[in-house]
Amino acid sequence: MNIHEYQAKEILKQNGVAIQEGIVAYSPDEAVEAAKKLQKETGTGWWVLKAQVHAGGRGKGGGVKLAKNLDEVKEIASNMIGMQLVTHQTGPAGKKVRKILVAQDVYYPGPSQKEEFYMSILLNRKTGHHTIMYSPEGGMDIEQVAEQKPDRIFREEIDPGNGILPFQARKIAFNLGLSGNAFKEMTRFIFALYKAYSSVDASLVEINPVLKTTDDKILAVDAKFNLDDNALFRHPELLEMRDLDEEDPTEVEAARHNLNFVKLDGNVGCMVNGAGLAMATMDIIKLSGGEPANFLDVGGGASAETVEAGLKLILNDPAVKAVLINIFGGIVRCDRVANGVVEAYKKLGNINVPVIVRLQGTNAEEGKKVIDASGLKVRSAITLQEAALLVKEVV
Repeated sequence: MNIHEYQAKEILKQNGVAIQEGIVAYSPDEAVEAAKKLQKETGTGWWVLKAQVHAGGRGKGGGVKLAKNLDEVKEIASNMIGMQLVTHQTGPAGKKVRKILVAQDVYYPGPSQKEEFYMSILLNRKTGHHTIMYSPEGGMDIEQVAEQKPDRIFREEIDPGNGILPFQARKIAFNLGLSGNAFKEMTRFIFALYKAYSSVDASLVEINPVLKTTDDKILAVDAKFNLDDNALFRHPELLEMRDLDEEDPTEVEAARHNLNFVKLDGNVGCMVNGAGLAMATMDIIKLSGGEPANFLDVGGGASAETVEAGLKLILNDPAVKAVLINIFGGIVRCDRVANGVVEAYKKLGNINVPVIVRLQGTNAEEGKKVIDASGLKVRSAITLQEAALLVKEVV
């Protein structure tokens, strides 16, 4: 589960991470009030307004603006709230901005030079360790740093049994080129960041940039968290942070029916039971000349209602030109799936795309008879080869 920057910063702050203070606003008037409050609490005279959407690259897309007075705060907020923000991560359609974060300006003058760093913590599934990735060259173009200067990307492996050790925090601060008070601040920042990452069972925390201010403070200026869905039962308070407006409506509907669904860009919808079978089915579609339109796993205990809901999701995609339902009857019975397909077909009506159903396993023959006897324009197959040939005919 993804969360917004302002929510991520709240988690950081609760765990002792120093952040760029900010207040979320849903209207231009709220933005002005937030700016006044921040000025009173932090002394800031300028403010940074940030669009709150689940996407990176907001600055390049016009989703991060500096306001130097309250009139500019209101003007920028008026233009930003409601805009369709397009970044390299949103695609050409962009995302609608429904709220903004009004944050204090932390790029003030001082006795030393400001510096920006990149830092993230994620799970290394190969080693079973957590990995802190960091670079002395943070900012908007960290992808270019990774591509053009890979030697400037450092990694520190953390044994989850021990947690981060003092020498590791010092090593990171040293590799970032820090000294004096900034060095001490960075080691404290790293310990607190690891605590925040662990406390919410995150699969990723990314801070870009981590800022060394001109008076040697270390702050999280941006923040991104990916939370492990499988651990959310331990964190009911985090579930309340979920923003359904930022998620694909089809995937939200799929989750409501306990379906594993991922939208793709192809023309052949597919419904299967089991992730491995799903991958094989998508391979079949590609080898037959089509492109998968989705990944849809109905699970081992699929009912007729589940199959009906899955078929509706697939057919709601206007790009779908054919549907391949590929079910192996292990736990689930093939005749039950077949009845679900027939019932869904009758309820939906006017299905103008070919539907191919391949059933194998428990009650496969009975399922094929249900399909064949339905009188509907559903084509059945028993083997993968038969299914592949039928797909090839219709794409």
